[in-house]
Amino acid sequence: MTTKSDSAGKGALWRRWLLELPRFHKRALLAGLDLVVLATALWGALSFRYGDYYVPDSPGAAALVAAGPLITVSIFSYFGVYRLVTRYIGFRGTTQIFLLVGLSVLIWSLLVFMSGQLGVPRSVVIGYGLTAAGLIALSRIVAGLILKSAGIRIPALRKEQSRKPVLIYGAGQMGVELLQALRRLRDRVPVGFLDPAPSLWGQYVGGIKVYRPDKIERLIEREGVREILLALPESQRRERRQILQDLERFPVEVKILPAFDDIASGRVGIADLRPVEVTDLLGRDPVQPRAELLERNTKGKSILVTGAGGSIGSELVRQILKHAPLRVVLLDLSESALYEIEMEVNAVISALKPGMKPEIKAVLGSVLDAGLVAETIRANRIETIYHAAAYKHVPIVELNAIQGLSNNIFGAATIAECAGALKVERVVLISTDKAVRPTNVMGASKRLSELVLQAKAAGSTGTVYTMVRFGNVLDSSGSVVRLFRKQIKAGGPVTVTHADVERYFMSIPEAAELVIQAGAMATGGEVFVLHMGDAVKIDDLARLMVHLSGLEVRDAENPDGDIEITYTGLRPGEKLYEELLIGDRTTGTEHPRILKSDEPFLPQAELDRELEVLRAAMAARDSDAIQAMLVRTVEGYQPPSEVPGEDAGSRGAWGPTTRTLH
Repeated sequence: MTTKSDSAGKGALWRRWLLELPRFHKRALLAGLDLVVLATALWGALSFRYGDYYVPDSPGAAALVAAGPLITVSIFSYFGVYRLVTRYIGFRGTTQIFLLVGLSVLIWSLLVFMSGQLGVPRSVVIGYGLTAAGLIALSRIVAGLILKSAGIRIPALRKEQSRKPVLIYGAGQMGVELLQALRRLRDRVPVGFLDPAPSLWGQYVGGIKVYRPDKIERLIEREGVREILLALPESQRRERRQILQDLERFPVEVKILPAFDDIASGRVGIADLRPVEVTDLLGRDPVQPRAELLERNTKGKSILVTGAGGSIGSELVRQILKHAPLRVVLLDLSESALYEIEMEVNAVISALKPGMKPEIKAVLGSVLDAGLVAETIRANRIETIYHAAAYKHVPIVELNAIQGLSNNIFGAATIAECAGALKVERVVLISTDKAVRPTNVMGASKRLSELVLQAKAAGSTGTVYTMVRFGNVLDSSGSVVRLFRKQIKAGGPVTVTHADVERYFMSIPEAAELVIQAGAMATGGEVFVLHMGDAVKIDDLARLMVHLSGLEVRDAENPDGDIEITYTGLRPGEKLYEELLIGDRTTGTEHPRILKSDEPFLPQAELDRELEVLRAAMAARDSDAIQAMLVRTVEGYQPPSEVPGEDAGSRGAWGPTTRTLH
């Protein structure tokens, strides 16, 4: 006796068998089913018209009757009906079936007319067309319901079942290329385009309908969309940012297509679809760089980049290589970092034509080694130095103050001394917004580095010394962006120091490009400040990254969310807000995103005395004397115990001493 459970089990088995058939076999099976349905519809229309079971009265009539279904199936195949996923046929697929049946019936009726078989009434043609279209559409709907029924979970069965419905945002050239690539790989099912252009709404691009952006919520619910692929070019960065912010409220993962030029040339595939990065959310509209500024101190020059293996140093090297330098010397204390950048650079220049390849030298050592620095400059006839070598992680430097001060201050002093003695044309110091009224040792060390170069510039008659100051760069080593990404991938929690912390952000390539241009404008002693845009709340950034990963923040309002955000408290020496300028004597430059600030400094003799005091205090490991020297020389410096919001402590030997700066 057969039970209900036996029947259900058998039903599930044959549905599973259907789903697991090879794609070609499924298409052949569907075409065969269509032939049966179409033949039945045509025979029914003829029988109904003649009031009896229709039997062709000649071989020619039989051939014409057989031609009707064959024409329809051929047209279906040509226009890709059999490539549609039956389970996701939707309104678009149904409409396509009706239109193609109409076209095939028209072709068949013309064939009948041309063959001289004038005995076929118009009612047969119309009845056959309507019946055939309805039955074919109904067969697709029924098949879809059967395949989705009985608890058959599509993702659990096979690769075909794992295909997920996606929306493509952008119906332009990039969107069309993406659609074609998706159809080749067949791991996603495009269910629609979204595009802000009203002229495209309701149109079909590559057989996919283009919807208004305000239909997105309905589409997500109706089609089960869990992923949106953004296909907008770099030139529409502002629109892309706004779209990403709008998508934040939906429970979908957003991925971005690389540059269209890369896809069209075959260099990038769908595997390169990437998650949303912070540069997409915070990056600004591009400003065309000035070629003459980029090349002024790079083209045909022998260039030294210190800290060449770091985030900024390595990007400076990449940018410099674009402008035909004569020689690039890479100096770094880290062997592994130096190896990585050297290998990358050699791979880039190996593709260049002979005679256009710059000479590359990797020098392992410290900027504190005056002999090494001098020999490197002399042996390579260095003309431009970009000094990016520095310890920059605030909590680490705070706990290792002597090492941080030594490397950052006296490393800059060594570079400046050797450059002046050996007549280097230009020295550009990479500084930070943390040097402005600092509350930590790292910021104070960078401000003292600036003072070293300012004093050198005041007495220099040959070498041009200048500084470029900017805020956080996105995705650098130790970046909060990298930390958040790792924490989200691990399932949380995401750690934010304080709910009100704000920071300025800039992409690494933009920062490096602006550093080169700013350095080219220098006449000596200026502090260039890069325009960072608006400050960003780190808490908002964390929430945005969670949402655009297709997850939800877990909090009191949403206890069932995916990722929790926890607040750990400000770290030693950390500010709630950062600044970029010390004084108010700031002017514009020939570049819209570079400002020039005329800031106070100490005369060389006075600075030298203070640096000797610092050397002695560091040698004696006298923290009180070190802090006192920093308070005296670095304007606005507040040790952590004096920062509002920190625990109050004894000022001791630090003292509230002030001095007049020049």
